[in-house]
Amino acid sequence: MGSRKCGGCLSGLLIPLALWSIIVNILLYFPNGQTSYASSNKLTNYVWYFEGICFSGVMMLLVAVVLLVLENDNNCRCCQSENCSKKYMTLLSMIFSALGIAFSGYCLVISALGLVQGPYCRTLDGWEYAFEGTAGRFLTDSSIWIQCLEPAHVVEWNIILFSILIALSGLQVIVCLIRVGAQLSKILCGNYSVIVQPGII
Repeated sequence: MGSRKCGGCLSGLLIPLALWSIIVNILLYFPNGQTSYASSNKLTNYVWYFEGICFSGVMMLLVAVVLLVLENDNNCRCCQSENCSKKYMTLLSMIFSALGIAFSGYCLVISALGLVQGPYCRTLDGWEYAFEGTAGRFLTDSSIWIQCLEPAHVVEWNIILFSILIALSGLQVIVCLIRVGAQLSKILCGNYSVIVQPGII
């Protein structure tokens, strides 16, 4: 019972993390609160991978809902034997937790790449990735951020929002890894196995 409640709490934690990922990703489309840059496609290319909206957002919401249903004591049995149903519930929980790792891991990687690449901004030489060749060193050298003339404060905007996305998706990965570990412990140390024996159904 305790492990089930803990699993339900972990699954429930994925929901606010996913909602915040959607919000943060949307904000990346409006640097300095302006909409004109999105309409003219003057944004860093990594925002168009929809890492926070789709993968760490909508897909993780679906994963969270499925995991919460699987943790419910009143879920429907998939076969006549209660032990058989537990096997399938455990297997499904592991599969969806693994999908959660994949979705949030995608957001984590893309957000890290976007952070290291830096913003797409207007410099004295025109619109370009001003810090693309610095291998992320610009992150610790705020004196060169003035190279980006437009949008205003776009460097800070990208650093803060991509960092938040990295943190949110990182937490999602951790939650899903804990769930996978919990399900594995049920299989290895519990009273049942996910291997279906002939004649059980």
